[in-house]
Amino acid sequence: MDELTFRAKDRYRWSWPFAVVAGTAVFAAGVRVVHDFGTTPLFWAVGALPVLLLARLPARGSWSTVGAAGITVHGPFTRRGRTYPWHEVRWMEVYRQETRFGTYRTLQIHFANGRSRFLPGLVQNHSHPSPDFEEQVYRVRAWWQLSTDPADRVRPPKKFLDLPTSQLVGLVALLALGLALPAVILHTW
Repeated sequence: MDELTFRAKDRYRWSWPFAVVAGTAVFAAGVRVVHDFGTTPLFWAVGALPVLLLARLPARGSWSTVGAAGITVHGPFTRRGRTYPWHEVRWMEVYRQETRFGTYRTLQIHFANGRSRFLPGLVQNHSHPSPDFEEQVYRVRAWWQLSTDPADRVRPPKKFLDLPTSQLVGLVALLALGLALPAVILHTW
């Protein structure tokens, strides 16, 4: 079988209408913040923007290869990557989540040590259209089944972090809001 390579940047499609709507909303929020609170909170928000943009870099710059040695995951700043041999891979499943922009799907790999990770680059959603997603997942599974013993393929039990990402982000956002809101209120008094 041929070695497979999945690059997120090769499958990415920029959404101009979304960028225009998001830019308009950010501009309107900035005007409102300056009107209500002055320029200091706006400077904090503008300072946080590069951090948010850098947070997206790993998703865009990461990629993976699948071959005889196993699965190699490359980060945005590494060339060599980390190889997970086939004997460490215990289970594969398509992670699916419904979002307000459509369905997000990727391949989740579970390892013998109990950890799991998503396969970078093998994604299907509104910004990463991938008409051959099912075929690519089938090819990765074929590599896995060819390289492992059926007795070693065990579905792991569900964990807390297996919650949909939107729920985890919501919990973290509520926690951050709960900590930041009292500080803002006390500061304005």
